[in-house]
Amino acid sequence: MRIKIDKESDALYFRLDEGRVIDSEEVRPGVILDYDARQQVVGVEFLTVSERATAEALSSLQFNVA
Repeated sequence: MRIKIDKESDALYFRLDEGRVIDSEEVRPGVILDYDARQQVVGVEFLTVSERATAEALSSLQFNVA
């Protein structure tokens, strides 16, 4: 998994798989899913991320593995 924060475009992108992106869909305002040829989600993008999280929260992303 790769995570990219683009400050210039105010976006946060989670790349879940290295499969080729075939299609994208905005499932909620500012939330875009990228799909591969099998219609599996390979990426998730959040737009206007500065309105969704503080800079401090973004600088220390934490993951919990269950």
